[in-house]
Amino acid sequence: MDAIELLLTRQSTPRLIAPAPDASQLKIILDAAIRVPDHGALAPWEFIIATDQGLNTLADIFVEAAKASGADEDFVNKAKGMPMRAPMVITVVAKTQQHPKVPVLEQQIAAGCATMAMQQAAFALGIGAVWRTGDFAFDANVNAALGLELHDQIVGFLYVGTPAVVAPQKPQKDGSQYVRYL
Repeated sequence: MDAIELLLTRQSTPRLIAPAPDASQLKIILDAAIRVPDHGALAPWEFIIATDQGLNTLADIFVEAAKASGADEDFVNKAKGMPMRAPMVITVVAKTQQHPKVPVLEQQIAAGCATMAMQQAAFALGIGAVWRTGDFAFDANVNAALGLELHDQIVGFLYVGTPAVVAPQKPQKDGSQYVRYL
């Protein structure tokens, strides 16, 4: 798959099953992540990978956060199953710092670009992935349980695995519909 084909055909794959990427595929995915634009070479990201028992740990974190927020029993049960939607979940964290030339927002965007690059690399490898956020990405209890600092921000949970079904290709959209010239 060439780069233009990737950019024009990439899509999320929400229905994922085992196996997760193997070690060599995961290395490509992570190496793609750190090639994104990174003003000041700050590497403002951390990738927390959950597989196997790690998925259970992440489920426990979500359940405790849901309970702490006063969620009803239905949502608590849903939270327990969220990490089980894929054989691997990569929590992408923007690890920002104060910098005279690189605003915090730019560092968060770089972490978001890393997430997108991982999803694109997975797609190019024939691996499925979907980027999810939701309330847990902004939950102080989740942050604490993951050992994050107050200024850290989860930019997403990248669910990764083998596509459960072959998804039909989405129709191509016309990007010029979203343009305004000055």
